[in-house]
Amino acid sequence: MSLTILSVGYPLAAVSPNSAGGAEQILAALDRALVAAGHRSIVVAPAGSRVAGHLHAIAPVPDGIDPAAQRRAQDETATAIAAVRAREAVDLIHLHGIDFPAYHPAPGVPVLATLHLPPDWYPAEALRGDSPDTWLHCVSEAQHATCPPSPRLLPPLPNGVPLERLTARHAKRNFALFLGRICPEKGVHLAIAAARAAGVPLLIAGQVYPYPDHQRYFDEAVRPALGPGCRFLGPVGFARKRRLLSAARCLLVPSLAAETSSLVAREAAACGTAVIAFPNGAMTETVEHGRTGFIVDDVAGMAAEIGNAGRIAPEACRAVAAARFSEAVMVDRYLALYSQLSGRA
Repeated sequence: MSLTILSVGYPLAAVSPNSAGGAEQILAALDRALVAAGHRSIVVAPAGSRVAGHLHAIAPVPDGIDPAAQRRAQDETATAIAAVRAREAVDLIHLHGIDFPAYHPAPGVPVLATLHLPPDWYPAEALRGDSPDTWLHCVSEAQHATCPPSPRLLPPLPNGVPLERLTARHAKRNFALFLGRICPEKGVHLAIAAARAAGVPLLIAGQVYPYPDHQRYFDEAVRPALGPGCRFLGPVGFARKRRLLSAARCLLVPSLAAETSSLVAREAAACGTAVIAFPNGAMTETVEHGRTGFIVDDVAGMAAEIGNAGRIAPEACRAVAAARFSEAVMVDRYLALYSQLSGRA
């Protein structure tokens, strides 16, 4: 039975197969899967987004993001949701943005809100489950365990990665890799310090979003460290990301936030590459210490394990990814949940 699903992304991040953010990557994967399965997929996201279904575009992401820009984007998103509902018989609305309470739709259609970020980053009222039409869920067991109890909180639905698209083999090279958003909580400066202490070159791939504090962090904590042993590549598309992950000696994840799943760590495992990470959030359930990488407590520990990354067998990483991080399994679970919540099962 065909469904019509309206997916709503964070209003200040474009959606595409090459998105840097985990929420945008999951939304893009679900949009592709809906279309492939014969369902109707409608996506509300900034202009410039690339989707498989129908894009209902709001204004493009501005060059500078401040509270006024965020409010405008949220208002546009609320208007866009109402416009889609006025012309379409929507079966379910899937919200992905951290600010979803600002454009929560009017009653009448079931709503699923995926919590892609740490629960304490959301307004407390967003997690209470006051709306009988709205269901919440986390993307890992670790994240779920920190969520306040709510009658509307569903079991976690773990994130997956496209295993079949991550099977390319590249010869290992002697560099460490950081891949992700360039912002203080991701700890890029700590990856730089660890790689320098280990005497291993570091490649940094990722996007600096137009938030003043992100740009200031790049200018003050990252840019001064760049040079022959530390290169900034900027945003990378999927194909280049796959090459980097496959060829890297290891991936560094020195995140200071409670990671809710770390898609890039799961992609690294699928590429056969060791991950060295701090034990924050879901990293301890993503990285199997001594088998797919190492969990460390500080920069010194990260530097030491960079030297031991060669002990991690690429095939062991790939086997764990195949058993635990399948995007196909994730998609099937979402489609079943869509049918269940919309009453179309």
